[in-house]
Amino acid sequence: MNTDTITLEDCERQPCEIWTRVMGYHRPMSSFNIGKQGEFHERRYFTEASASANSTGPNL
Repeated sequence: MNTDTITLEDCERQPCEIWTRVMGYHRPMSSFNIGKQGEFHERRYFTEASASANSTGPNL
């Protein structure tokens, strides 16, 4: 079994461009202004299954 691992220095890494959907189309986060980038980092993520399990239904 080969147990060698590859370790990269920070200078060897390639930056990853993050794209997100805004107003119906996809844009790279690098084109956002500082406020929009802050909003992106404050987003809360959920799964549909856990959201529906915690739902109490509409309040009438």
